Amino acid sequence: MKILITGANGQVGHALTQRLASLGEVIALDRQGADLSKPEGLVAVLDAHRPDWIINAAAYTAVDKAESEQDLANEINTKAPGVMAAWAEKHGARLVHYSTDYVFDGQLDRPYREDDATAPLNVYGATKLAGEQAILATKAQAWVFRTTWVFAAHGANFLKTMLRLGQERDALSVVNDQIGAPTSASWIAEVTARLIEAENTPATGVYHLAAAGSTHWQGYAQFVLSEAQRLGVSLKVSPEQVAGIPSSAYPTPAQRPMNSRLNSDALMGALGLSAPDWRTDVAQVTAELVGQAKSSSKGV
Repeated sequence: MKILITGANGQVGHALTQRLASLGEVIALDRQGADLSKPEGLVAVLDAHRPDWIINAAAYTAVDKAESEQDLANEINTKAPGVMAAWAEKHGARLVHYSTDYVFDGQLDRPYREDDATAPLNVYGATKLAGEQAILATKAQAWVFRTTWVFAAHGANFLKTMLRLGQERDALSVVNDQIGAPTSASWIAEVTARLIEAENTPATGVYHLAAAGSTHWQGYAQFVLSEAQRLGVSLKVSPEQVAGIPSSAYPTPAQRPMNSRLNSDALMGALGLSAPDWRTDVAQVTAELVGQAKSSSKGV
């Protein structure tokens, strides 16, 4: 089995490259190998490798920058997935594509299900939704996994930023009126592997893939710092000193949904899995980063 991964240098792409290595021949492509900003070139890439599975972990994810770079976001998030789905349909390949909670407006007072109405608040969310639709418009065997608040030891993310700022700053204020579930790239990769391994794959279509439980960004930051403190990290800001602020106090070019919670019951049921509580993987990644820092300081 030949598995082609796009966006191999990203958080999810990196985790996928590691997890899927045991399932077959993995072709892990970064932007140089598969440039989604030039969708017309993807057919040649796919023709050259002829994968059985296409795992599209590449995306334009600069949410605020997308407000002024709509054309580029559209090429990467909308047109490129459509090209990959069309190739998969033509050649009998299977496609896994990752989408986002940002396809919703965040107004519901419960976790979003797959059949809830979409209404993106920003360009990023709109281009990701259009990418889903481009895939579903084909007859490809395709699974779209919407996920949320992704983090990993690899790459840039909120967890790593808070760990750094907790050691550098004397005060820290974090938004506390947006809620979601921090979801690890390793869990996303694990679920993807289970899909590929499944004897009877779930029906194609859109599924939600997120960790269990929920928190707000302030609570997320406090948990990271409490774990770091427990592991002996010297902090300038203790967890209880992280102040909560409303989104209105931290304006951004792109509006964010207040509720980013996703109900993953459909996918978990189809694959016979149970989603881990968000704290489990956050604690694990925090410990990994602290361990790396300690090894580095010792010159190991």
